[in-house]
Amino acid sequence: MAEIIAIDTPVFIYLFEDHPRFAPKAEKILRTLGTRGRTGVFSALGMIEILTGPKKKGNRDLAAEYEYRLRHFPRLSIVGLNDRIVWLASDLRAKYGIATPDAVHIATAIDAGAKHFITNDKALVKVKEIRAEIL
Repeated sequence: MAEIIAIDTPVFIYLFEDHPRFAPKAEKILRTLGTRGRTGVFSALGMIEILTGPKKKGNRDLAAEYEYRLRHFPRLSIVGLNDRIVWLASDLRAKYGIATPDAVHIATAIDAGAKHFITNDKALVKVKEIRAEIL
């Protein structure tokens, strides 16, 4: 059975913006998608988060480029909200007091069957329903 890895928004931002410290780590993680049957899952909420930065700066072309890159990223599924994700996200918020976007990202990961959630948010390691791994 294929291993599903959930990816948090900062991982893609680091890669796209060539962050000096984290881009190489992000690239290494993302390069594993497709190896040994690994696939990635990403919440559609992350698309909003990624596109907002370039749009704030008035750079709609860059936003369009980021969208294209995400939609065509090899072995990555972008998943929208559904009733199960909403229910799981509200459980996570109630149990751990995490922010709604974080709860949606993690609920999406759990709903997709991911065992790992790659993030750079140390506060999310307290969630026990999935293994949050710090980039």
